[in-house]
Amino acid sequence: MTTLHDFKAANIDGAAIDLASYEGSVVLVVNTASQCGFTPQYAGLQRLHESYADQGFAVLGFPCDQFGGQEPGTEDQIAAFCENEYGVTFPMFAKVEVNGEDAHPLFKWLKGEQRGLLGEAIKWNFTKFLVGRDGTVIRRYGSTTKPGKIRPDIEAALAG
Repeated sequence: MTTLHDFKAANIDGAAIDLASYEGSVVLVVNTASQCGFTPQYAGLQRLHESYADQGFAVLGFPCDQFGGQEPGTEDQIAAFCENEYGVTFPMFAKVEVNGEDAHPLFKWLKGEQRGLLGEAIKWNFTKFLVGRDGTVIRRYGSTTKPGKIRPDIEAALAG
């Protein structure tokens, strides 16, 4: 059975990260963008990270420019924006595609595990996938779901 721990992705600095390093952690995978109406969710994602990191929780941000060209910057520009505007300290990854033939394998898998309003396709930036300690997808959340609303599900996953 495939899990989150079977994938690798480049971090925002270009280093290859084996997601098996998150085995035993609860993870929230989010496709992000710096020029989106939902961009202020970075603040809520950072609060989740700060609240639960010591309990084995991680937010993983994956910038994506597939929705309205709302992530046009380079990885360096994205990293600087996230740090300067929202104090982001959770792991950020290199830009990926989340839909289509060139979608990152992680997102192909996530979408196959939890379908959304458009079937497997991701509708917009800040779609979120909650992944349990065992690496399986617990739930998918749309762009309009604010990070704070996910707290009860994170707490249940951490307790389970």
